[in-house]
Amino acid sequence: MRIFLILLIGFFSQASFAQKLLILGDSLSAAYGMQQQQGWPHLLQQQQEDWQLINASISGETTAGGLARLPALLKQHQPDAVLIELGGNDGLRGFAIDTVQSNLNNIIALILQSNAVPVLMQIRIPPNYGPRYGKQFSDLYPQLAEKHQITLWPFFMDDIAVDSELMLPDGIHPNSQAQPLISEFVGKLLAGLKTD
Repeated sequence: MRIFLILLIGFFSQASFAQKLLILGDSLSAAYGMQQQQGWPHLLQQQQEDWQLINASISGETTAGGLARLPALLKQHQPDAVLIELGGNDGLRGFAIDTVQSNLNNIIALILQSNAVPVLMQIRIPPNYGPRYGKQFSDLYPQLAEKHQITLWPFFMDDIAVDSELMLPDGIHPNSQAQPLISEFVGKLLAGLKTD
């Protein structure tokens, strides 16, 4: 009877999350400037019964860094879906559009090869980088989503970044007040994500 109960508990603990979402992101998803428990991925996990969120985001991460780390992350976690929240640091450093595009393209290809579902998040950069570069950068995301026929999520910072009360003094990162709003925003998108 005791062995049966142990097996039953093990079954329900494994079955409590139907699917795994790996978050491959940068400081916008890494709770920059605050405790991890304050970040939107942690807050969203508290509201989730269907998804286990694995936050592999690192502050300062680039598309090249994400691409380099991805094979090991896919092997370790075997996610059902991967949210790609990368490119902001590439844009802020003025990296060539072709380089960013190539890295994101390879990230998506690796995820597809692993039989996981890639979800690409739209990323935008501040307007002071010039309208031409900014447009080319922003246009990358819908182009890649169309090419691979994958889901493109709207940028969770669009409404946050224009409100100084929701931003850290650097004007780039969301503060702790913004995290519940981002969690709610992403949660609604996640509710509609299909992996089959």
